Amino acid sequence: MGGCFSKPKPVEVKIEVVLPEKERNKEEISPNGKASPLTYKVNGTVCHYHLEEHPISINPYQNLKDVVEASVCHVKDLENGQMREVDLGCGKALLIKENGEYYAMGHKCPHYGAPLVKGVLSKGRVRCPWHGACFNIGTGDIEDFPGLDSLPKFQVKIEKEKVYIRASKQALQTQRRTKVMAKCISLSNYNITSTNILIIGAGAAGLVCAETLRQEGFSDRIVMCTMDRHLPYDRPKLSKSMDSHSDQITLRPKEFFRTFDIEVLTETQVAAVDIKNKIAVFKDGFKMEYNKLLIATGSTPKTLSCKGKEVENVFNIRTPEDANRVVKLATSKNVIVVGASFLGMEVAAYLTGKAHSVSVVELEEVPFMKIFGEKVGRAIMKIFENNRVKFYMQTEVSELREQEGKLKEVVLKSGKVLRADVCVVGIGAVPATGFLKQSGINIDSKGFIVVNKMMQTNIQSVFAAGDAVTFPLSLRNNKKVNIPHWQMAHMHGRIAALNMLAHGTEISTIPYLWTAMFGNSIRYAGHGEGYDDVIIQGDLDDLKFAAFFTRNDEVVAVASMNYDPIVSKVAEVMASGKTIRKRDVETGDMSWLTGKGS
Repeated sequence: MGGCFSKPKPVEVKIEVVLPEKERNKEEISPNGKASPLTYKVNGTVCHYHLEEHPISINPYQNLKDVVEASVCHVKDLENGQMREVDLGCGKALLIKENGEYYAMGHKCPHYGAPLVKGVLSKGRVRCPWHGACFNIGTGDIEDFPGLDSLPKFQVKIEKEKVYIRASKQALQTQRRTKVMAKCISLSNYNITSTNILIIGAGAAGLVCAETLRQEGFSDRIVMCTMDRHLPYDRPKLSKSMDSHSDQITLRPKEFFRTFDIEVLTETQVAAVDIKNKIAVFKDGFKMEYNKLLIATGSTPKTLSCKGKEVENVFNIRTPEDANRVVKLATSKNVIVVGASFLGMEVAAYLTGKAHSVSVVELEEVPFMKIFGEKVGRAIMKIFENNRVKFYMQTEVSELREQEGKLKEVVLKSGKVLRADVCVVGIGAVPATGFLKQSGINIDSKGFIVVNKMMQTNIQSVFAAGDAVTFPLSLRNNKKVNIPHWQMAHMHGRIAALNMLAHGTEISTIPYLWTAMFGNSIRYAGHGEGYDDVIIQGDLDDLKFAAFFTRNDEVVAVASMNYDPIVSKVAEVMASGKTIRKRDVETGDMSWLTGKGS
């Protein structure tokens, strides 16, 4: 079981199962205290899912050749609330002192390798300075995203006023730990056309949901299906690192899916969902019965609707193949990017060093106008202009002209005609939920699936996550929002999985996103929709600043460039439930941040 199949054909797909020596039935207890066993029907027979006993973690110190122990500092070298990167000779660890206790764990964020010592320590967890992932200092477990792995945890002891760390050499080298996960247990009446959990979509939300289920001991069948031809991959890299091949950006290798019995059906599309009979109908007529369903289909890019839209060499970046093809065609050629969105601007930045010319066409006055505002948008625009990118603002494309079927010119509404060999369109996206229109699942006027704080739809057995949903954001008084970003998709997937298992867990994460252009990273936390003022601390021209977005008297979001870890600090203050007032940031006195969320 597990691995990657192209089409779900009952006659061809065999299910192998692992039957552990011990297995037991376990009923999940719902929040109201009543037993609510997770069951499903196969051929009319009601089956309970089995929860495998969590295997005891292998003691990392049994192999003495893999163990290193070293004195790393004196007890007085660290104050409460301090972190220090320490060297054990064959690798580094992060040493932390909080409430008089010492902790040691991996020092690099498993997501992109950020030094956690530069992050934020608050209330028993460390937040990554780059992308906001959070790790429990007691266990090393990941508690907020992005990223899939946790940190290795090391032993600390105090002897004669010295602090010693005992660690696995292998863990010091890898700096990451995959949580203990269950596998699938055999059920005699298994049927290829039936699964306990069906996940439609194989992005971050779908993958984290599947992994969380296994981490929680769920040992029944899990099937993910995706229209993509690849196993789940790091989609944000498509516009930031456009010549990456699928195997370079895959989130988990094939062996991972085989090992933990997570089946992935690729190039497979669900055409309809029958909620009454709990059946997903695939485009090719194949039907699959489910007990619990997660819809994580993401979004579909908007396309140009102008004259000549069918011309060759006009692209939406959806897959690694799209990105690779654009790079190949753009080399030493003229590129037009339509839309100064995250995707559009990242593509423009990436292609600048490869293309003959790069031009950006945008309806707004400056890039990122809606999210970052005019001042920050103009500062970013200047970076691009200094790198030879031309901007055509407050206009749009009226026609694409071709020569021998291929793109030759882009005509703007302003009348300007631009030479163009390749055009990349980044003008937004719509939720990929059209197949649910007649399903009875609640969808709003914009096509988003409406969920509660447990990522549950109006149908008890159906959950939804990621870019396609609108959910209540506690940070903004439970306002229903859509946040189509990588970190949020991870968290949605985890919350959905926990609630499929009746844990009653509500989402309370702080939105965190980032972009990188010409070596400058912009980080952003909060939800700034409807902001009425922007307060800048630092220097926009020097590209070292923090921008605080306020609504009435409250800071609702922050963005920064070359000002780490201020966005992670603000995210921790927001996570603590504390309100940041406009006056707190107007003075330039950042002492309110030193509380680290306490």
